[in-house]
Amino acid sequence: MAGGSGSRMKSAMPKQFIEIEKVPVIIRTINCFLNYNAAIKIIISVHADYKAHMESLIIKFDLRHADIKITEGGETRFYSVKNGLQLVNDLNGIVGIHDAARPFVSAQTIQNCFETAAAKGSAIPCVPVNESLRKVDVDANHAVSRSDFKIIQTPQCFLVSKIKAAFEQEYNLFFTDDATVLESTGEKIILVDGNEENIKITSPHDLLIANALAKL
Repeated sequence: MAGGSGSRMKSAMPKQFIEIEKVPVIIRTINCFLNYNAAIKIIISVHADYKAHMESLIIKFDLRHADIKITEGGETRFYSVKNGLQLVNDLNGIVGIHDAARPFVSAQTIQNCFETAAAKGSAIPCVPVNESLRKVDVDANHAVSRSDFKIIQTPQCFLVSKIKAAFEQEYNLFFTDDATVLESTGEKIILVDGNEENIKITSPHDLLIANALAKL
């Protein structure tokens, strides 16, 4: 998913195209999946204004050998994912939906997600919450147990037939990620271990962390 404009980054260039150590975020992300499986099929859902730029990056960073298709993103993540899913034809396969702005997903996380989804129909990577949490109401707030919560990441992997069917329903503001779309159809969501480095770059602060991770 690379359809966003990255307004929170306060940059003229969308976050997925910003360079980290001279390599655009989205190229780093693509390489995470190619390093996991060089034969993996990749679909990039990108804003129409940056489709040509994405095509030029594939050439510049020598990715023409990879099985990469590009489609246009929609007004929201829901429609960007839906556009991408239209290019997925194997209903018995497993599709992983990943944020372009997560360039540090590990091969182990990708493997956890694809293998679990193949066995159970879905797999959503997550990591523990390490900070204290409080629930805020209109007039009060109170502590909640952080062990009851997880931080959700991507790739979110699904049996193709199930997730394509889920995206045939009408858009709902409650759909904050792909798992909520599937869950709304009554399907069970399976959680698997993610990796702490698998951050989503959305702000200048995140970019500082990403530059540090790239040097490790």
